[in-house]
Amino acid sequence: MPLEPKIQIATPPTGTWVQTERAAHERWSILAVENPRAAALLHVIIAKMGRHNALVASQETLSNLTKCSTRTVRRSLQVLKEENWIEIRQVGASGTVNAYIVNDRVAWSGARDGIRYSLFSAAVLVSDNEQPDNADIGMQPPLEHIPSLQPGERQLPTGPGMPPPSQPSLDGLEPDLPATSRDDPAQ
Repeated sequence: MPLEPKIQIATPPTGTWVQTERAAHERWSILAVENPRAAALLHVIIAKMGRHNALVASQETLSNLTKCSTRTVRRSLQVLKEENWIEIRQVGASGTVNAYIVNDRVAWSGARDGIRYSLFSAAVLVSDNEQPDNADIGMQPPLEHIPSLQPGERQLPTGPGMPPPSQPSLDGLEPDLPATSRDDPAQ
């Protein structure tokens, strides 16, 4: 029995819930009867999408998540696209990795305002078996940490740092700052 691939979400969705329009929810139930694989795939995409209603994933990863063939995933994606549940934007030349943008009149996880189809951020779903270095995943040195400030926070300098840059003063415009050392040790 093959091992289940480990799937990681590079940009996890915000929060633990999504909202749906009642009318869309009713249409979704009809989709579940007419095309159960497409309805199941839509559930997976919405569960994994980021706060801007988009998910980037390969068809192979979606196949693993839905436990169906990639051919079934392709057919289901076509149904979802034709029936205006999702918009698909190709990533790369092969067309097997795409950005799936969920119609914001169907479901959303963040604020409804500001969702734009031409410019979006997406949750990225990565399967380790699709990576060329999958044997080394988890053994790489940690990435450099880039600190970020949250609203209301201020940056406080720490550590030895470097001395401040200096340049000669202009005649008559010498700074009137406290000295860090004294020229005359007797004082």
